[in-house]
Amino acid sequence: MSSDSVAPAEQPPVGHMVGRSDDPMAIVTGSSNGIGQALAEALLAQGWRVLGLDAAPPTLQHPGFEAVRIDLTDAAQLAALAPRLAQADALIHAAGVLRVGPLGALDADAGALMWKLHVDAATALANVVLPAMAQRGAGRVLFVGSRVSQGMPGRSQYAGTKAALVALARSWAAEVVAQQVTVNVISPAATQTAMLSDPSRTGSMPRLPPLGRYIQPAEIAALALFLLSPAAAAITGQDIAVCGGASLPQ
Repeated sequence: MSSDSVAPAEQPPVGHMVGRSDDPMAIVTGSSNGIGQALAEALLAQGWRVLGLDAAPPTLQHPGFEAVRIDLTDAAQLAALAPRLAQADALIHAAGVLRVGPLGALDADAGALMWKLHVDAATALANVVLPAMAQRGAGRVLFVGSRVSQGMPGRSQYAGTKAALVALARSWAAEVVAQQVTVNVISPAATQTAMLSDPSRTGSMPRLPPLGRYIQPAEIAALALFLLSPAAAAITGQDIAVCGGASLPQ
């Protein structure tokens, strides 16, 4: 070895946080199905402990998994969890719903539900988790957004909530970057989950990406693991599309 070369430090496995001597803990919302479940499974496989927050009954059984039944649109329920939320090494907000409607038929209640779940819940979680991470000098936050955040006919209310997540993520990322905390958004195109066949989306059916198939939840989980890893420490405030070519010029 030459005198000016340095042996690389041994790196933790992808998905593990730097500086942790024990298994790190991640909060995953929407962990009972779809993308949230895939994220929780991937984290557990990498040795994380996972606290799953969902209104639905848990679907995972693992020694490292703990489920909390919670209405994420209820601020009081989230506030009661604050002491536990503050202990998280990572937060992934994957819980979501889709309600569609064109101009002239927009549903205020549906819009309010999506805003509360996608935006207000993310804000309440981040308001506890991010300051605690910043104080410790380490942490990762991911939001599951949508390619639709760029706008799509018939999905304006949904798109608005997902666009808000990007603005929040960039703003918060700027506040905590000096404390070695990252905040990013993963925005998939149509993904192979139960949401594809949700009756509430009648009139705005999913569009098959140019790739020729729907995005798989495991593909989103794989990207999430990288963004949680030491190798992604310099990636923050970004909205990363997993779209199978759907965002490319057609």
